[in-house]
Amino acid sequence: METYLVGGAVRDELLGLAPGDRDWVVVGATPQQMLDAGFKPVGRDFPVFLHPDTGEEHALARTERKSGRGHRGFVVDADPSVTLEDDLQRRDFTINAIARDAHGDLVDPCGGVDDLRQRVLRHVGPAFAEDPLRVLRAGRFMARFAPLGFTVAPETMLLMRRMAASGELGTLVPERVWQELRKALAAAQPSAFLATLHACGALAAILPEVDALYGVPQRAEYHPEVDTGIHQQLVSDMAAKLAPGDDLVGFAALTHDLGKALTPPHLLPRHIGHENAGLKPLATLCERLRVPLEHRRLAESVCREHLNVHRLAELRDATVLELLERCDALRRPERVARIAIACEADKRGHLGSEDADYPQGPELRRLHAAALAVNARDLAGHEGLSGPQVGEALRKARIAAIGAARTLRARPAGPG
Repeated sequence: METYLVGGAVRDELLGLAPGDRDWVVVGATPQQMLDAGFKPVGRDFPVFLHPDTGEEHALARTERKSGRGHRGFVVDADPSVTLEDDLQRRDFTINAIARDAHGDLVDPCGGVDDLRQRVLRHVGPAFAEDPLRVLRAGRFMARFAPLGFTVAPETMLLMRRMAASGELGTLVPERVWQELRKALAAAQPSAFLATLHACGALAAILPEVDALYGVPQRAEYHPEVDTGIHQQLVSDMAAKLAPGDDLVGFAALTHDLGKALTPPHLLPRHIGHENAGLKPLATLCERLRVPLEHRRLAESVCREHLNVHRLAELRDATVLELLERCDALRRPERVARIAIACEADKRGHLGSEDADYPQGPELRRLHAAALAVNARDLAGHEGLSGPQVGEALRKARIAAIGAARTLRARPAGPG
């Protein structure tokens, strides 16, 4: 029985990245031998065990044979005769098919080390086409590794185009699609996920509402990039820069402009009312992928309100309170900071505006704090009020607090 460190742990170590979870492959063992050695079984589809001391995953070396449609349609063989090379050959990309033995020596039958040096994402072999989830994984790896200079090998891109055209992406269960999307949005360069999947035709299969943005023109004086799909890529990258690892902000930024794909051709390149038009495709997307409720609610707020936040200085005090109430910001105060960041990502997600100031963000947070500081206990002189009267008094007090906060900010500083 021999044990090898495999996959992402080896890859990231060779790239000089911070190590994540470590996965191991065990060669020459049976499930019973693993149990006898104290390992705990956790694998449902194939033999995976947790080490009794470290808790790290140890999987028996295995091969897979396609038996049906989708990413679960496989017959797994984890016989003790399966070699390490057999196991590595079934993996998705060459950079994930590298192992390190107990002596520290690398086992690299697929040329992954060379592809790491060349910064190339390349599929291991023809079996790549048997699992449609691997197309999404390619996009997700690009979202993580594009900042390091990685590109997709031409032959891999060609294969992914064929896979997208085959319709197999339609067999993916919503939870797996959401999992890959969520990881991509939390990566350093989500635009690489979008661009990779758009280029191979997969984005139209899994996120048709986002794919529809490509080729839709915008007014060049406001959007030098013109193409709404390119604008979306810039916004997603800016969100990742402003809120690293926050997939809540990432999802809201991704879906804020979906309504622009629905603009009637005779109105282009203007997009009047796109913020409200975007709510319907957003709901369709969320229902199809079973997006968590908190992601959906934040995305709805940003989609509906981003133009209002951009022109925050023009809004009346009462209108500011109404905006906060529509976002449920008085009950969910943590939501405001993320709304502000997503709106800032939109404003700075234009060519030439990457370093632009966005005072609306801190101002929204400041006015929200002023409104939030007022509660029913502070309504001195309103004894005897009940029911709707209390609510109306509270509303007026919050509007007054917003106005006072604005007046305080506008007041010039005194001498000395």
